[in-house]
Amino acid sequence: MINVSDQHAPRSLIVTLYGAYGRFVPGPVPVAELIRLLAAVGVDAPSVRSSVSRLKRRGLLLPARTAQGAAGYELSPDARQLLDDGDRRVYATAAPEGEGWVLAVFSVPESERQKRHVLRSRLAALGFGTAAPGVWIAPARLYEETEHTLRRLHLDPYVDLFRGEHLGFAPTVEAVARWWDLAAIAKEHEVFLDRHEPVLQEWRRRADTPPEDAYRDYLLVLDSWRHLPYVDPGLPARLLPEDWPGARSAAVFRELHERLRDAGAVFAGV
Repeated sequence: MINVSDQHAPRSLIVTLYGAYGRFVPGPVPVAELIRLLAAVGVDAPSVRSSVSRLKRRGLLLPARTAQGAAGYELSPDARQLLDDGDRRVYATAAPEGEGWVLAVFSVPESERQKRHVLRSRLAALGFGTAAPGVWIAPARLYEETEHTLRRLHLDPYVDLFRGEHLGFAPTVEAVARWWDLAAIAKEHEVFLDRHEPVLQEWRRRADTPPEDAYRDYLLVLDSWRHLPYVDPGLPARLLPEDWPGARSAAVFRELHERLRDAGAVFAGV
């Protein structure tokens, strides 16, 4: 079994739980149920409560009562938007070819220079590469999510977004290697494979799919995977090295998703 404390933060696991199952529950998820579901992946009750409090302070979870009057938490509208945007990345198939690029060009007054760091860190978190100082680039399909994010953080007045093609002078494959740290991204895929490819191999040897086991392994693989499409924004295969590990890690996630998600839903009560 994976050592959860070493690799999966309780707060991240709670977000993953809501993304996988909690948002499909009618009404708020009771606190007692959150504790039960997180215990299955090795998180104790005090860690659940403190992590929920942090997510509440960030405006992602809202306290609410179930129909039976039990204390629970539901997703805020912002959190639902985040998860909906994330679905397009997390469950995406191969990156489309020839889709073009979205450019983010920003200018922040010196009097508000602290927002420059926020903008840079947010664009990086969305998977943008750096084309030039103040000019960030990503696959064009990320435009809508980028717009949602900048508006939610009230950063849109400082940014102009453009769509376009790369016309040179360097070949696009060479430019992409400058815009993104491909070696660092490949390493993230390799870490994912080291953790979860053995899990897939174990499931391939099994004839049964017990709900609790399926839930535990699915939540852990999803918690690892859902960060990767932000580190790696899904660049077209023709622009990547031939031995790129991203296709293999995506295949591992998809097979585990198909094998485990629905069985895990039984344990999660969805």
